[in-house]
Amino acid sequence: MRFNEIGQQLRAYRMESGLRAEEIAARLGVSRAALYRYEKGEVIKLDTIKRLAELLKISPLSLLGIGVEYYSRPVAYFERVRQLEETTDQLLQVHMPLCFLTTSPSYDAALAEAFAELQDAAGGERAALRAMCEQVLGILNNRKRLFDMRRPGIIAILSPLAVERLLRLGIAAALPLSDRLRRVCREVAAAEVGNIANLMETEPMGLQFGLLPDHFATTGSFQLLRARDRATLAVNPFSADLHPNAQTGVGIITGADDAVAAHQRVAEAGWREAIKGPAAAARLRALLAEVYAHSAETV
Repeated sequence: MRFNEIGQQLRAYRMESGLRAEEIAARLGVSRAALYRYEKGEVIKLDTIKRLAELLKISPLSLLGIGVEYYSRPVAYFERVRQLEETTDQLLQVHMPLCFLTTSPSYDAALAEAFAELQDAAGGERAALRAMCEQVLGILNNRKRLFDMRRPGIIAILSPLAVERLLRLGIAAALPLSDRLRRVCREVAAAEVGNIANLMETEPMGLQFGLLPDHFATTGSFQLLRARDRATLAVNPFSADLHPNAQTGVGIITGADDAVAAHQRVAEAGWREAIKGPAAAARLRALLAEVYAHSAETV
């Protein structure tokens, strides 16, 4: 058994459960320090794995990395993706409006401010929400830091409909924000789309962006993470700017060959038809102009 991988999945499933480490340790009859050692890859007995699976309400096979992993909480899904990105050499993403790993510090700052406003309105739940927001932001920051260190190759196939929606609503669109911050989030969204247009024109080493044609329909966003010895599919219902405790879908992660191959075929078809380079940049800038013109008309 790969105890390091079991430990990583244990950490993600603990976040998914919503239970604190001390709660799980108490129910398991071990110290919190022992639980953290398991998460860091210490040898763990099969009987302990079975008991942990019962506590976390998952299959023991899932904890062993066999089969499909399911996550309904963004924090757990983001943590699991972060773990996979530690060994990823190539990341292929399909049908998203942005590539989170290449977003700017302005995106991070706006997201942190949006979470701060969310906490201010939380009343008696403020402390718990603050802890969850800090946890999500910490995971997202670690993902970017890891990307800057490792620089895996990225192929991002963006959806024009998703980009247009992002431009109209801004980042953190589902959060209750002040009018001032809503304007900031729209401005940040526009800046990020403009940055992608620049990347499409300059085509830096290891970063490739394409824009799906309007007629190309997909059923949802997903990522394929390829490492030296494996490929993993991550079906992603979450964006980084969701409410930290949102349960709006179920993230699915699997290394099953048939699932990876089926999504690879969809990605290859999308990449063949995608607009690339200066033509794609021009299309993004046209979307930017259209949205700004519409916004000016409605003011």
